[in-house]
Amino acid sequence: MDAKQFISQTVSEHPVVLFMKGTAQFPQCGFSGRAVQILRSVGVKNLVTVNVLEDDEVRQAVKEFANWPTIPQLYVHGEFVGGSDIMQEMFQSGELQKIVTVPAD
Repeated sequence: MDAKQFISQTVSEHPVVLFMKGTAQFPQCGFSGRAVQILRSVGVKNLVTVNVLEDDEVRQAVKEFANWPTIPQLYVHGEFVGGSDIMQEMFQSGELQKIVTVPAD
């Protein structure tokens, strides 16, 4: 499986995926740390993170996959949402809370 296939499969199999530098427990940059804090504050429990520092191919491919030059990158229900600045704006407006909420059956 190449890097773009890995990205596609990961975002389609998990409701909330964050491609970031480091891990949720140990972010390796301030933007990634802020992204994790925002997601935790809106109640995301099943966050899947991918540490792009562990794989240069994934690190480059994720930028091409979404045509977005920076990391972190958030995907919700298979759709690209944006980076930490967009996440912050969506959090402040209440929009992020709406899209990450999984409806109860």
